Amino acid sequence: MTTIPIKNIGQVDIKRVATRLRLDRLRVLIGPVALVAVWQLGSATGLIPEQTLAAPSTVIAAGGELIETGRLQEHLLVSLGRAATGLALGVAIGAVLAIVAGLFRLGEDLIDGPMQILRAIPALALVPLAIVWFGIGEEVKVFLVVFATAFPVYVNTHAAIRGLDPRYGELARTAELGKFALVRQVILPGALPGFFTGLRFATAISWLVLVVSEQINATSGIGYLMTQARSFAQTDIIVVGLVVYGLLGLTSDRLVRLIEGRVLPWRRTFAAQ
Repeated sequence: MTTIPIKNIGQVDIKRVATRLRLDRLRVLIGPVALVAVWQLGSATGLIPEQTLAAPSTVIAAGGELIETGRLQEHLLVSLGRAATGLALGVAIGAVLAIVAGLFRLGEDLIDGPMQILRAIPALALVPLAIVWFGIGEEVKVFLVVFATAFPVYVNTHAAIRGLDPRYGELARTAELGKFALVRQVILPGALPGFFTGLRFATAISWLVLVVSEQINATSGIGYLMTQARSFAQTDIIVVGLVVYGLLGLTSDRLVRLIEGRVLPWRRTFAAQ
Protein backbone atom coordinates (compact mmCIF):
# COMPACT_ATOMS: atom_id res chain seq x y z
CA MET A 1 0.00 0.00 0.00
CA THR A 2 1.32 3.43 -0.99
CA THR A 3 1.62 5.92 1.83
CA ILE A 4 2.04 9.68 1.68
CA PRO A 5 4.76 11.09 3.92
CA ILE A 6 3.35 13.26 6.69
CA LYS A 7 5.41 16.24 5.57
CA ASN A 8 3.77 16.09 2.10
CA ILE A 9 0.16 15.87 3.30
CA GLY A 10 -0.19 19.66 3.52
CA GLN A 11 1.21 20.09 0.01
CA VAL A 12 -1.25 17.53 -1.41
CA ASP A 13 -4.18 19.25 0.30
CA ILE A 14 -3.12 22.63 -1.05
CA LYS A 15 -2.87 21.25 -4.60
CA ARG A 16 -6.31 19.68 -4.31
CA VAL A 17 -7.84 22.90 -3.07
CA ALA A 18 -6.15 24.92 -5.84
CA THR A 19 -7.41 22.47 -8.48
CA ARG A 20 -10.92 22.60 -7.04
CA LEU A 21 -10.89 26.41 -7.12
CA ARG A 22 -9.80 26.44 -10.77
CA LEU A 23 -12.56 24.01 -11.70
CA ASP A 24 -15.15 26.10 -9.81
CA ARG A 25 -14.14 29.17 -11.80
CA LEU A 26 -14.49 27.28 -15.08
CA ARG A 27 -17.95 25.94 -14.17
CA VAL A 28 -19.45 29.39 -14.70
CA LEU A 29 -18.69 29.00 -18.43
CA ILE A 30 -20.74 25.82 -18.89
CA GLY A 31 -24.08 27.60 -19.39
CA PRO A 32 -22.82 30.31 -21.80
CA VAL A 33 -20.85 27.80 -23.89
CA ALA A 34 -23.88 25.52 -24.21
CA LEU A 35 -26.06 28.48 -25.20
CA VAL A 36 -23.61 29.60 -27.90
CA ALA A 37 -23.37 26.03 -29.24
CA VAL A 38 -27.16 25.77 -29.62
CA TRP A 39 -27.24 29.24 -31.22
CA GLN A 40 -24.52 28.31 -33.75
CA LEU A 41 -26.27 25.04 -34.56
CA GLY A 42 -29.56 26.88 -35.16
CA SER A 43 -27.85 29.36 -37.47
CA ALA A 44 -25.99 26.65 -39.39
CA THR A 45 -29.17 24.63 -39.98
CA GLY A 46 -31.21 27.69 -40.99
CA LEU A 47 -33.57 27.53 -38.02
CA ILE A 48 -32.34 31.01 -37.03
CA PRO A 49 -32.29 33.27 -40.14
CA GLU A 50 -29.22 35.49 -40.50
CA GLN A 51 -31.34 38.62 -41.00
CA THR A 52 -33.16 37.91 -37.75
CA LEU A 53 -30.15 37.04 -35.60
CA ALA A 54 -26.55 36.89 -36.78
CA ALA A 55 -24.63 33.68 -36.17
CA PRO A 56 -22.02 33.58 -33.37
CA SER A 57 -19.23 33.39 -35.95
CA THR A 58 -20.53 36.58 -37.61
CA VAL A 59 -20.85 38.30 -34.25
CA ILE A 60 -17.28 37.34 -33.32
CA ALA A 61 -16.02 38.74 -36.63
CA ALA A 62 -17.94 41.99 -36.07
CA GLY A 63 -16.60 42.25 -32.54
CA GLY A 64 -13.05 41.70 -33.77
CA GLU A 65 -13.47 44.46 -36.34
CA LEU A 66 -14.82 46.87 -33.70
CA ILE A 67 -11.88 46.08 -31.43
CA GLU A 68 -9.39 46.47 -34.27
CA THR A 69 -10.71 49.92 -35.15
CA GLY A 70 -10.87 50.92 -31.48
CA ARG A 71 -14.58 51.81 -31.60
CA LEU A 72 -15.61 49.19 -29.04
CA GLN A 73 -13.02 50.27 -26.47
CA GLU A 74 -13.95 53.92 -26.92
CA HIS A 75 -17.66 53.36 -26.34
CA LEU A 76 -17.01 50.84 -23.57
CA LEU A 77 -14.98 53.32 -21.51
CA VAL A 78 -17.80 55.86 -21.76
CA SER A 79 -20.39 53.30 -20.60
CA LEU A 80 -18.17 52.17 -17.73
CA GLY A 81 -17.78 55.75 -16.55
CA ARG A 82 -21.52 56.36 -16.58
CA ALA A 83 -22.34 53.09 -14.83
CA ALA A 84 -19.64 53.49 -12.19
CA THR A 85 -20.66 57.06 -11.34
CA GLY A 86 -24.37 56.27 -11.16
CA LEU A 87 -23.83 53.04 -9.23
CA ALA A 88 -21.53 54.65 -6.67
CA LEU A 89 -24.00 57.47 -5.99
CA GLY A 90 -27.00 55.14 -5.93
CA VAL A 91 -25.37 52.69 -3.54
CA ALA A 92 -24.22 55.47 -1.23
CA ILE A 93 -27.68 57.07 -1.12
CA GLY A 94 -29.46 53.75 -0.62
CA ALA A 95 -27.09 52.62 2.15
CA VAL A 96 -27.24 55.92 4.08
CA LEU A 97 -31.04 56.08 3.92
CA ALA A 98 -31.30 52.43 4.97
CA ILE A 99 -29.07 53.00 8.00
CA VAL A 100 -31.02 56.08 9.10
CA ALA A 101 -34.39 54.37 8.59
CA GLY A 102 -33.18 51.15 10.19
CA LEU A 103 -31.66 52.68 13.31
CA PHE A 104 -34.14 55.44 14.11
CA ARG A 105 -37.91 55.20 14.34
CA LEU A 106 -38.33 58.80 13.21
CA GLY A 107 -36.01 58.09 10.30
CA GLU A 108 -38.18 55.17 9.22
CA ASP A 109 -41.33 57.30 9.52
CA LEU A 110 -39.84 59.95 7.27
CA ILE A 111 -37.91 57.79 4.80
CA ASP A 112 -39.43 54.34 4.40
CA GLY A 113 -42.85 55.41 3.08
CA PRO A 114 -41.52 57.68 0.30
CA MET A 115 -38.89 55.10 -0.65
CA GLN A 116 -41.51 52.36 -1.01
CA ILE A 117 -43.62 54.65 -3.18
CA LEU A 118 -40.71 55.72 -5.38
CA ARG A 119 -39.34 52.22 -5.88
CA ALA A 120 -42.70 51.20 -7.39
CA ILE A 121 -42.07 53.71 -10.19
CA PRO A 122 -40.09 52.16 -13.09
CA ALA A 123 -36.89 54.10 -13.59
CA LEU A 124 -37.41 54.24 -17.36
CA ALA A 125 -40.85 55.82 -16.84
CA LEU A 126 -39.00 58.86 -15.50
CA VAL A 127 -37.18 59.45 -18.79
CA PRO A 128 -39.47 62.28 -20.02
CA LEU A 129 -39.37 64.05 -16.64
CA ALA A 130 -35.64 63.48 -16.24
CA ILE A 131 -35.02 65.08 -19.63
CA VAL A 132 -36.99 68.14 -18.49
CA TRP A 133 -34.91 68.30 -15.29
CA PHE A 134 -31.44 67.55 -16.64
CA GLY A 135 -31.65 67.97 -20.39
CA ILE A 136 -30.26 65.35 -22.77
CA GLY A 137 -26.63 65.40 -21.64
CA GLU A 138 -24.67 63.09 -19.36
CA GLU A 139 -26.60 64.08 -16.25
CA VAL A 140 -29.85 62.38 -17.28
CA LYS A 141 -28.07 59.09 -17.96
CA VAL A 142 -26.30 59.09 -14.60
CA PHE A 143 -29.49 60.16 -12.79
CA LEU A 144 -31.46 57.19 -14.15
CA VAL A 145 -28.77 54.79 -12.95
CA VAL A 146 -28.69 56.47 -9.51
CA PHE A 147 -32.47 56.29 -9.19
CA ALA A 148 -32.66 52.63 -10.21
CA THR A 149 -29.76 51.37 -8.07
CA ALA A 150 -30.57 53.11 -4.78
CA PHE A 151 -33.68 51.04 -4.05
CA PRO A 152 -32.30 47.46 -4.04
CA VAL A 153 -29.52 48.59 -1.71
CA TYR A 154 -31.98 50.42 0.53
CA VAL A 155 -34.52 47.59 0.75
CA ASN A 156 -32.02 44.81 1.44
CA THR A 157 -29.89 46.80 3.88
CA HIS A 158 -32.92 48.09 5.78
CA ALA A 159 -34.37 44.58 5.99
CA ALA A 160 -31.03 43.21 7.21
CA ILE A 161 -30.80 45.83 9.97
CA ARG A 162 -34.36 45.25 11.15
CA GLY A 163 -33.97 41.49 10.82
CA LEU A 164 -30.99 41.14 13.15
CA ASP A 165 -31.44 38.67 15.98
CA PRO A 166 -32.41 40.67 19.12
CA ARG A 167 -30.17 38.37 21.14
CA TYR A 168 -27.20 40.22 19.67
CA GLY A 169 -28.47 43.40 21.27
CA GLU A 170 -28.92 41.63 24.59
CA LEU A 171 -25.40 40.27 24.35
CA ALA A 172 -24.07 43.75 23.59
CA ARG A 173 -25.84 45.17 26.64
CA THR A 174 -24.42 42.37 28.75
CA ALA A 175 -20.96 43.31 27.48
CA GLU A 176 -21.80 46.93 28.39
CA LEU A 177 -21.36 48.25 24.86
CA GLY A 178 -22.51 51.82 24.24
CA LYS A 179 -24.96 52.73 21.48
CA PHE A 180 -22.23 53.80 19.08
CA ALA A 181 -20.22 50.62 19.73
CA LEU A 182 -23.40 48.55 19.32
CA VAL A 183 -24.02 50.08 15.90
CA ARG A 184 -20.40 49.85 14.78
CA GLN A 185 -19.57 46.38 16.11
CA VAL A 186 -22.90 44.55 15.94
CA ILE A 187 -25.60 46.14 13.78
CA LEU A 188 -23.60 47.30 10.76
CA PRO A 189 -21.51 44.10 10.44
CA GLY A 190 -24.69 42.07 10.82
CA ALA A 191 -26.35 44.05 8.03
CA LEU A 192 -23.47 43.58 5.56
CA PRO A 193 -24.86 40.36 4.00
CA GLY A 194 -28.08 42.21 3.14
CA PHE A 195 -26.11 45.15 1.80
CA PHE A 196 -24.10 42.90 -0.53
CA THR A 197 -27.29 41.23 -1.74
CA GLY A 198 -28.67 44.65 -2.62
CA LEU A 199 -25.38 45.60 -4.24
CA ARG A 200 -25.54 42.56 -6.53
CA PHE A 201 -29.05 43.53 -7.62
CA ALA A 202 -27.93 47.14 -8.08
CA THR A 203 -25.01 46.25 -10.35
CA ALA A 204 -27.28 44.20 -12.62
CA ILE A 205 -29.91 46.94 -12.71
CA SER A 206 -27.31 49.59 -13.54
CA TRP A 207 -26.53 47.88 -16.86
CA LEU A 208 -30.21 47.36 -17.67
CA VAL A 209 -30.96 51.04 -17.18
CA LEU A 210 -27.81 52.19 -18.93
CA VAL A 211 -28.58 50.36 -22.18
CA VAL A 212 -31.79 52.40 -22.52
CA SER A 213 -30.48 55.69 -21.16
CA GLU A 214 -27.61 55.63 -23.66
CA GLN A 215 -30.15 55.79 -26.45
CA ILE A 216 -31.35 59.23 -25.30
CA ASN A 217 -29.67 61.52 -27.82
CA ALA A 218 -26.30 59.94 -27.01
CA THR A 219 -23.20 60.29 -29.14
CA SER A 220 -21.16 57.62 -27.40
CA GLY A 221 -21.51 54.46 -25.33
CA ILE A 222 -22.46 50.87 -26.07
CA GLY A 223 -26.16 51.78 -26.20
CA TYR A 224 -25.42 54.44 -28.81
CA LEU A 225 -23.41 51.90 -30.82
CA MET A 226 -26.39 49.52 -30.77
CA THR A 227 -28.78 52.31 -31.81
CA GLN A 228 -26.65 53.11 -34.82
CA ALA A 229 -26.52 49.43 -35.76
CA ARG A 230 -30.32 49.17 -35.49
CA SER A 231 -30.70 51.95 -38.05
CA PHE A 232 -28.76 49.84 -40.57
CA ALA A 233 -30.20 46.45 -39.48
CA GLN A 234 -26.74 45.29 -38.37
CA THR A 235 -27.84 42.53 -36.03
CA ASP A 236 -24.25 41.36 -35.56
CA ILE A 237 -23.20 44.66 -33.95
CA ILE A 238 -26.39 44.74 -31.88
CA VAL A 239 -25.55 41.30 -30.53
CA VAL A 240 -21.97 42.43 -29.85
CA GLY A 241 -23.41 45.18 -27.68
CA LEU A 242 -25.69 42.74 -25.89
CA VAL A 243 -22.78 40.38 -25.26
CA VAL A 244 -20.70 43.25 -23.88
CA TYR A 245 -23.50 44.21 -21.50
CA GLY A 246 -23.89 40.58 -20.44
CA LEU A 247 -20.17 40.19 -19.80
CA LEU A 248 -20.12 43.45 -17.85
CA GLY A 249 -23.01 42.22 -15.72
CA LEU A 250 -21.35 38.87 -15.09
CA THR A 251 -17.98 40.44 -14.30
CA SER A 252 -19.44 43.02 -11.93
CA ASP A 253 -21.48 40.37 -10.12
CA ARG A 254 -18.42 38.15 -9.69
CA LEU A 255 -16.46 41.14 -8.43
CA VAL A 256 -19.11 41.92 -5.82
CA ARG A 257 -19.15 38.29 -4.71
CA LEU A 258 -15.36 38.30 -4.45
CA ILE A 259 -15.42 41.43 -2.30
CA GLU A 260 -18.22 39.93 -0.20
CA GLY A 261 -16.12 36.82 0.42
CA ARG A 262 -13.16 38.93 1.51
CA VAL A 263 -15.22 41.23 3.74
CA LEU A 264 -17.33 38.45 5.27
CA PRO A 265 -14.95 35.51 5.70
CA TRP A 266 -16.83 34.50 8.85
CA ARG A 267 -20.10 33.94 7.00
CA ARG A 268 -20.77 30.25 6.40
CA THR A 269 -23.10 29.48 3.54
CA PHE A 270 -24.61 26.37 1.98
CA ALA A 271 -22.33 24.81 -0.65
CA ALA A 272 -24.15 23.17 -3.57
CA GLN A 273 -23.12 19.59 -4.29
